[in-house]
Amino acid sequence: MPLRKMKIPFLLLFFLWEAASHTASRPNIILVMADDLGIGDPGCYGNKTLRTPNIDRLASGGVKLTQHLAASPLCTPSRAAFMTGRYPVRSGMASWSRTGVFLFTASSGGLPTNEITFAKLLKDQGYSTALIGKWHLGMSCHSKTDFCHHPLRHGFNYFYGISLTNLRDCKPGEGSVFTTAFKRLVFIPLQIIGVTLLTFAALNCLGLLRVPLGIFFSLLFLAALILTLFLGFLHYFRPLNCFMMRNYEIIQQPMSYDNLTQRLTVEAAQFIQRNTETPFLLVLSYLHVHTALFSSKDFAGKSKHGVYGDAVEEMDWSVGQILNLLDELRLANDTLIYFTSDQGAHVEEVSSKGEIHGGSNGIYKGGKANNWEGGIRVPGILRWPRVIQAGQKIDKPTSNMDIFPTVAKLAGAPLPEDRIIDGRDLMPLLEGKSQRSDHEFLFHYCNAYLNAVRWHPQNSTSIWKAFFFTPNFNPVGSNGCFATHVCFCFGSYVTHHDPPLLFDISKDPRERNPLTPATEPRFYEILKVIQEAADRHTQTLPEVPNQFSWDNFLWKPWLQLCCPSSGLSCQCDREKQDKRLSH
Repeated sequence: MPLRKMKIPFLLLFFLWEAASHTASRPNIILVMADDLGIGDPGCYGNKTLRTPNIDRLASGGVKLTQHLAASPLCTPSRAAFMTGRYPVRSGMASWSRTGVFLFTASSGGLPTNEITFAKLLKDQGYSTALIGKWHLGMSCHSKTDFCHHPLRHGFNYFYGISLTNLRDCKPGEGSVFTTAFKRLVFIPLQIIGVTLLTFAALNCLGLLRVPLGIFFSLLFLAALILTLFLGFLHYFRPLNCFMMRNYEIIQQPMSYDNLTQRLTVEAAQFIQRNTETPFLLVLSYLHVHTALFSSKDFAGKSKHGVYGDAVEEMDWSVGQILNLLDELRLANDTLIYFTSDQGAHVEEVSSKGEIHGGSNGIYKGGKANNWEGGIRVPGILRWPRVIQAGQKIDKPTSNMDIFPTVAKLAGAPLPEDRIIDGRDLMPLLEGKSQRSDHEFLFHYCNAYLNAVRWHPQNSTSIWKAFFFTPNFNPVGSNGCFATHVCFCFGSYVTHHDPPLLFDISKDPRERNPLTPATEPRFYEILKVIQEAADRHTQTLPEVPNQFSWDNFLWKPWLQLCCPSSGLSCQCDREKQDKRLSH
């Protein structure tokens, strides 16, 4: 009997130790994603004039990845890859046309319902999950209430933010992303109609040609129709596409930029405070620093880099608020934080006044929408004080797709076995148990087109990168596609290379000196290995519905969301109403 009594305390201690170790292995997870932030913007990546003390604090307390790569250089496909751990071409979230992101909330394309996000996996493991900020992966499929692509249908318990993206059109006076379309579909047709009308009128007056009145009325009606549609688009685009939601409900339409980052920060903080006793996953997806640029009065005009710098520094402030809260709640040691950007800085972003509204990609060539290093090499910072040694710098190839298997394993969730997961668990690299990346090959897509392949051979310091085609920068000699605002992926917009353009990124990270058989003796051997890897990879790609087909991409009035009881105006501000009621 005494022996049995002695066993009981030991058994209790054993179970308590098991529970404690299980809790330690299941950290809280905060994934922070900036929008269009360049790798040359944060101070910890070399910027000497932008002030980012909180992002720098995150880096000094953890690991800084210096060859961290977005799976796509555009918002929607990059975010799809981040959420699923899979190249976006596998889910149909990569476009075969010029437009590679969703531009309307009432499009029917989006992240397919059969895709599994890390949020779904963690929710199934008992995590409380939230997305605060930008989604940009679709909304509805067949009716405006099915919400088939909505964050809450992809594993999130709570959503506060925008379903689309921040656009210049969302902020009055900041221009439009549709300028080229307006020129082709409105201004040029109106000019043609105008010239035709004047020509017919002159010929009629001179008696050289008798033009029936019906022709004049038809042309005038066509011009009036084009002008009416144009003015209607200008009037309605903002409220119909730029709105804030809480879960399935619109709370502000159109969205206000007043203290927007502060509101996102408060929502993130409140979610953390609600879940101090429960493991949680928070995806904090900033609208900064995608245009239209904005910042609150506390940050406006304070940086050395104009409105862009103001926005970066406001975002850094927000990161600091989250870090401070974790310290106050004594959650820092048990929380894995990841900070990144969805792709490189948008170098072609210049306002109508000539102000530079894009960021810095440091020493790297190119930027958003192309696969030069500037478009895909992004900040990658991870901190988990209890597990990851502070002050590390890792220069091995890693991907934003790696977050999926990493957080799944930490949460105790088995990876799906019915699909290919392209990401790799980062923890062996972060903990120093492995000295090399698990990615021997990484495939760089320009929309749905395989653009380049990166090869990091075993037992080699070289990192080869072969381009099958490259974008035609314009003006010639510039660092971007300024004539079209972004680079495109096919036709006359690119130059194909046979043999492929080859670089050794480990020696030439700026991609200035393509190798030749004369400068690299194994030139053809390297390209052969890369081509074989590309062939094996493409054989694993099944046919899937194209989420960017014209049918899925175009605006559908029956999918349009509006504030309840707002009539045809589609305008409301429940944020302001709720604030009044709380005072």
